[in-house]
Amino acid sequence: MKHLTVILSLAVFTLLIGTAPAHAHGFGERTELPVPLGYFLLGSGAVVALSFAVMGLLVRGTKGSGDYWRCNLLQHGWLRWALTAPALGVPIKLLSVFLLVVVIVTGLFGDQTPSANFAPSFVWVIWWVGMAYVAALIGNVWAVINPWKILFGWCDWIYGKLRHGSRLTPVREYPESWGMWPALILFLGFAWLQDAFPKSAVPVLVAWMAVIYSFVTFTGMAIFGKHQWLRNGEVFSVVFGFLARFSLTEVRVLDPEVCRVCTSGCQDREEAPEASEWDGCVDCYECFEKSSHRQTNLRPFAMGLSRNEPVSNDILAVIILLLATVTFDGFSATSAWANVQSVFLTAFPTLMGNPVINGLTIADTLGVALFPVAFFLVYLLFCFFMSGTVGKSLSALELARTFAYSLIPIALAYNISHFITLLLVQGQLIISLASDPFGFGWDLFGTADYQVYQGIITAEILWFLSVAVVVVGHVIAVYLAHLASMRVFQDRSMAMNSQYPMLTLMVMYTVVSLWILAQPIAA
Repeated sequence: MKHLTVILSLAVFTLLIGTAPAHAHGFGERTELPVPLGYFLLGSGAVVALSFAVMGLLVRGTKGSGDYWRCNLLQHGWLRWALTAPALGVPIKLLSVFLLVVVIVTGLFGDQTPSANFAPSFVWVIWWVGMAYVAALIGNVWAVINPWKILFGWCDWIYGKLRHGSRLTPVREYPESWGMWPALILFLGFAWLQDAFPKSAVPVLVAWMAVIYSFVTFTGMAIFGKHQWLRNGEVFSVVFGFLARFSLTEVRVLDPEVCRVCTSGCQDREEAPEASEWDGCVDCYECFEKSSHRQTNLRPFAMGLSRNEPVSNDILAVIILLLATVTFDGFSATSAWANVQSVFLTAFPTLMGNPVINGLTIADTLGVALFPVAFFLVYLLFCFFMSGTVGKSLSALELARTFAYSLIPIALAYNISHFITLLLVQGQLIISLASDPFGFGWDLFGTADYQVYQGIITAEILWFLSVAVVVVGHVIAVYLAHLASMRVFQDRSMAMNSQYPMLTLMVMYTVVSLWILAQPIAA
């Protein structure tokens, strides 16, 4: 297996070092890298491989499943007031709902030029990209400011006032077999809108997307209950929740009575609440809302991904889809994908007489659909190799689930590297659009004439940032995979042997990721 690792690594290095640069796409300038691209790829892959050897020497326990440093912010009076005071919480919730209304109203009635309308820039840049960064680096803010959750809570409160204390109750129990599959289906649809639908930035269509999704979300919460649908069907709660496991903060509840009746089954995460050393449930917002025995903790980055929790097939599928969609979004900016689009566009200039549905749409739709399948098959193949190293004591699918959370730092690293320019450059449009959200020539805040500063990040800075973020993300993934292997395989030698295929996969993906990111930058 060690020989296989070396062979595969050398093969991918040779392939990518010899690849010709693609044409620029999605970035305002190109630059000549200080050394050939192949050296960056080789060096980055070597750093990831070296980190494995270092961790093998230094990391000897199975810490991480709950044994990590944390500091409860709520134990400090002024911080507790800042984090829990209604005087701050209510305005933030009102602002969240107000922004949802603004997106819908400006999209329906404003100027239909995407750059002149508030809705597209806010939804696709500020909210989708920005909230992902906030969730991953700071914490799951979305669990607090989710406008659909807030509106449903208000409806529940009003219903209670009218019905003398009664509350909205679910129409039916959420089917256990559904798991997170509804969220996965909705996420796949969202990815198609983002990466394949050519009219996704048209303001009126953005507004209708918000309206339709609002209807789906309210219906799901009304039928199955607020927390059940947010946990399994509200795609952004699911995605931002996964990313927030990497973040610097967590919420923790130390209340066995509340956790015992929690519909999420949070009591099964490590041990039952009755256990004498029960460590509480983490990141369960259903318990957090109901209990007074709660904490908001600082913690080391990525520790939320190291907890010993069961991973089902639906969770694995959502994580794979998260990683695959952001990778396809980057790959679609390369000349290699442009060549694929050209072939399809030649074969299908239009379809059914509709100029929107053409070869470009077909090619991008196939990319959105097939990239996750390809990612899963490659990941499963390396898990099959891993299974062979441990005498097939666990199947490839069992190992794929075991190491699923270690993929999230990779998805996050690529997300930051790929979208940081979009957020920093195109995100500046929101400054002028705040003053003129409809595109009617208003100047509410005196910022309508603001001009986007293109030089806020240069190609050189972007490239070095991308290299650093991608390499660090993969090193963290190697660390998390090592912790998981030490937990699953109590024998240290078996745990180390099991990681050679995973290391090979991560080295390969490091190289491929940087090659994709370099295409719009490198001269």
